[in-house]
Amino acid sequence: MRALFIGGTVDNSELDLDDGAPPRHYPPNTGSGHSRYRLHHVGLRQNDAVYAVYAAPDLADGEVERVAQERGYARRFQAQPQVSE
Repeated sequence: MRALFIGGTVDNSELDLDDGAPPRHYPPNTGSGHSRYRLHHVGLRQNDAVYAVYAAPDLADGEVERVAQERGYARRFQAQPQVSE
């Protein structure tokens, strides 16, 4: 699974995540008190998560959705976005 970041200091960065459910925040265990990226949505292909979009904590959902569409994540991974709860 690929983690994709929107906003903050690592905007437009990517990294590989282990298979399974993506963590709610990235990094998952910071302990430093710094803001963490929050899981915004997951891209599913045949019920398998192929990418996870993480957003800086100060970004509105509408802005995250706009940027994700602009960058074409769903098209790139041939997946359907599923908003994280």
